This record gives sequence, structure tokens and C-alpha cells, in this order.
Amino acid sequence: MEKDLIKQKVETRIYNIRGVQVILDKDLAALYGVTTSRLNEQVRRNLARFPEDFMFILNTEEFKNWMSQNAISNTIKMGMRKKPAAFTELGVAMVSAVLRTEVAIRTSILIMESFVNLRKSSRSGEVIFQRISNINETLLNHSIQIQELYKTIESSLPSKSGIYYNDQIFDAYVFACELIQRAHTSIILIDNYIDETVLLQLSKRKANVSANIYSENISATLRLDLSKHNSQYPKITIKKIKSVHDRFLIIDGKELYHIGASLKDLGKKWFAFSRIDSLLPEILNKID
Repeated sequence: MEKDLIKQKVETRIYNIRGVQVILDKDLAALYGVTTSRLNEQVRRNLARFPEDFMFILNTEEFKNWMSQNAISNTIKMGMRKKPAAFTELGVAMVSAVLRTEVAIRTSILIMESFVNLRKSSRSGEVIFQRISNINETLLNHSIQIQELYKTIESSLPSKSGIYYNDQIFDAYVFACELIQRAHTSIILIDNYIDETVLLQLSKRKANVSANIYSENISATLRLDLSKHNSQYPKITIKKIKSVHDRFLIIDGKELYHIGASLKDLGKKWFAFSRIDSLLPEILNKID
């Protein structure tokens, strides 16, 4: 029990100065049961045994920092007229040797054990800090990767609005195909001018994606083309709709594109497109 109490006292009096753990002369003297002047006198008589890695005197800045960072009573401050000497673990052992008292020898072992324990705790803290640092670095890397992923996804998405000019037939065709291939569950096309080229475009959709066309002009030729198409490719349904002038493409019941030209004529003349999802519920209600 007495050893534990001594260790507790020691650990509260060990400071980190100049990057090393030290104990000041006044505290070491108290633990060794001698006065500070007696301890320092023995050190001066044996100065050759105390190189800087054993003992050093705090400079003015270190002394001020030590007093500001620790709860030092005014009585102690008044009694410390000189800058204190700081003893490292090696210095503690040497002091016990020059004092040659039973208390100093016995206590020095406990003090050095305290140095070791604090050093282990410090290393454990460094390991934990390093682990936290590694975790933070990993999270940062993941955040950067996620941001890059978002950029990639955004760059792969079609524009919400744009215009194609005449003679951009292939570009417009690719644009329409990309919209069709985005669908995962359903495609609804509202277009009054349908032919076999539109049916072929819709055949590029993913498997198990339903396709419904709404058109006012359902000719016998179109019905024949549809029958031939459905005998070879996944089924497309055509339904009659009236009073619709513009063209619309609905993807998965979530995305609504207004297209200024029929799919079969894209790129032959100027046309514009825009994504207007806010009107989707109203459009779906009209065609139901």
C-alpha cells in the first residue's frame, strides 16, 4: 500500500520537458527525505556524474511554461528563487547513489518504476493516436473516393436540358439510346410518329424492362411492324392517345423528358430537350 502511494505521488510529479520525462529537484528531494539544498549540494560535488541526459537546469522560458501549465501555489513560487534542476530517469538513479541514504536507494526504485509505467502509458497512447490517425486518413481517402465517384456518376448522367442541331443525327440517336438504356423497370414513350426505327431503338432496353408507347396515329403498317417486332424481341405495347402534340419519354416512372422531335426524326432538324420531373405525376395521371 505504501509503495502504491509513493508511486501515485511520483507520477503526479513527473513532467515532460524538452521531450523527455523528468522530475524536478524539489520533488525528488521530498521523495528522498532530504532538503532541496542538500540534494543540489551533492549534485554539485559530483557534477561530472550528471551530464545533460541525466540532469539539466530549466531555462527561463521552460520555467515560465512549467509554472503556467501546472497548478503551482504562491508559496511554492515564492520559495523557488532559482530555476529548478530537472532529473531524468538516469539522473534519479545517480542522485540515489550520491546521497547514499537507505530512503533514497529504496525510493529510487519506485521512482524509476513510475517512469517506466508512464513511458508504457505514453507509448500506448501513441499507438491509440496512431490508430485514430490511420482511421481518419482512411475516412479522408474514402471521402475523396466518394466525391470522385459522385463526379463520375454526375458526368455519366445525361444533361437535364440541351439542344441538338441538324445533321447531328448520330449524336441524337446515341442520346435517345442512352436514355432508353438507363431504364431499370419501365419505359413510356408518348409520340404520335412511330415507325420500325423507334421499335428497334426500344429493343436496346435492358431485360425485363417493360415498354409502352402512346400514340394517336396507329396505322396498319405500324401494327404489322409491331407484330413482327414482338415475335422476335421483348414485347412492346402501343396504346391510343388523343390531343397530345409534344413528345415525352418517361423512365422508370421517375424521370420525365420533354423531347422536341419524334424519336425517328432526331437530328434531322434542330430540337431541344429538357427534364421536367415535377410534371411527372400530372402526365401519368393523364395517360392512366
